[in-house]
Amino acid sequence: MFWDSPKWVPVQVYFLPATQKKYGSALNEIMSRHKRLFPKFECIDPKEIKFKDLYVEGEVVDCWGCVWKNLHGGLVGKVTVHPLGDWANFEDWKKKIPDPEVKGLLGPRNWEELREQIKFKEKMGLISPDYALPHGFHFMLMWDLRGFENFMLDMLTDEPNLNELMEILINYNRYCVVKTLDLGTRFLGLAEDLGMQNSLPISKDLWDKYVKPGYKATMGIAKERGVPVFFHSDGYIIPLISDLIELGVTLLNPQSGANGVENLREVALRRVALCIDIDRQILPYASNEGIKSHIDQIFKHLYLPEGGLMLSIEINEDVPLETMDYLFSIVEDYCSLPSPEDTNFSSVGFG
Repeated sequence: MFWDSPKWVPVQVYFLPATQKKYGSALNEIMSRHKRLFPKFECIDPKEIKFKDLYVEGEVVDCWGCVWKNLHGGLVGKVTVHPLGDWANFEDWKKKIPDPEVKGLLGPRNWEELREQIKFKEKMGLISPDYALPHGFHFMLMWDLRGFENFMLDMLTDEPNLNELMEILINYNRYCVVKTLDLGTRFLGLAEDLGMQNSLPISKDLWDKYVKPGYKATMGIAKERGVPVFFHSDGYIIPLISDLIELGVTLLNPQSGANGVENLREVALRRVALCIDIDRQILPYASNEGIKSHIDQIFKHLYLPEGGLMLSIEINEDVPLETMDYLFSIVEDYCSLPSPEDTNFSSVGFG
């Protein structure tokens, strides 16, 4: 993301908790065969895996009063009880607004732990995003609180209560971001899903009115302080990328399938560094030829010798082991990943 002509294209790989539980030690075997991609890794013991936070099966209530229901442990469920589904609850709800100094999404805040994490990474020369806020911190949180249809109608009718709610969330989020910056983060991370499969869920005008202010109050502050920002969003976000760049995104993590690599080339190449999501929707059934073609298209349209490209691979439990094995081989070669000995077995992606 610093456009300093890196020797290889960085890669991050994430096995969802459900995937770790399903495959267990078989993942260890695959990782051991791909030392260039996994120069060092902690062995997975399926007996030791205990789902936590939003990955637990059953119901969890967050600090905003949203009730999350999950039918399948190891994956994230969805909000099924919206505390502001009726605006009549608004006044009572405001009495329980969480204090950002002490309350996180699912438990107490530990700012001291974050401070130590930031110090450790700086000491070790590692760089990875520090997340001040959970996934779905503004746009998604408003629809979780109101319910999706209610939220859509609120924006269309310019509901006054929605404007007040938005300010409440902005104040909470701004506090958390400023605190994280004050603790010395060198790289701020933010994440929420702004797009659908092939369109935005709302018009660009509504996005400018109800979503953009929340981003000015978060990534915008990081930009003012000269701190790079990593931002993840699932779904189609092509019409928003120019705004996200303007607001302060340094490394953007879009989905390759929903947005299309040619579209991303047109709107983002040389304007912002891209951490491209390998298309998760094809991985359960893709042939080896299909996988190679997909990676080839990404490099054909988005690779530049001076930098600006990174790969992100999220592995769900529906991806066959053989597919993982082949994908990792292709990625190691395309990304010119070095042998572990050449990097002293250090991480070659995010720290």
